[in-house]
Amino acid sequence: MPHLQFSTDHYFHENSAPFSISVHVAEDPDPSLLRPSISLSPTGVTAPGADITIRCQGQHRDVRFFLHKAGDLNPQGHMDPAGARAKFHIPIVGWQHGGSYSCRYRPWSKPFISSQPSNPVQLVVADYTQGNSIRLALGSGVLLALALILAKAAPRWRRGSGVTVTPSEVMLHHQDRAGRTSATEPV
Repeated sequence: MPHLQFSTDHYFHENSAPFSISVHVAEDPDPSLLRPSISLSPTGVTAPGADITIRCQGQHRDVRFFLHKAGDLNPQGHMDPAGARAKFHIPIVGWQHGGSYSCRYRPWSKPFISSQPSNPVQLVVADYTQGNSIRLALGSGVLLALALILAKAAPRWRRGSGVTVTPSEVMLHHQDRAGRTSATEPV
């Protein structure tokens, strides 16, 4: 049996005060209608402005497909394909399109009966440009800090410790297996 849900949309008439009426009929799923499948193309994380297609595949012909977004009472769209599959196209994806989507179908001959909803797919909208810019800035900062540290230490390396050692003063040190160190004259 269908359930009625009410929401508000505002309407005006020139001879009356504003009023609002909206009726949404939510049909009970019929367990005999197999659950449709759903897929996104392309898959993965989507950048704003990309082109996305959501495909729904059912088991029957002569049906109307409905695309639902989680948290939204009304379907995002519907389609009456010639076959058992429908394509919902989003030509320019925006942040508002991100979310969890599912689809269901309804036979034309039984308009108040619908299939179980498909398993959901997740449309993730993310701007890689912003993330990469942040990473680039952090990496540049680290490189600059290393360059400053090296620049400050370089004069000490060039000057050395201020001690001059002549070849005759260099001793070779050798450590045996027992850990004892011995010095020998250079060859």
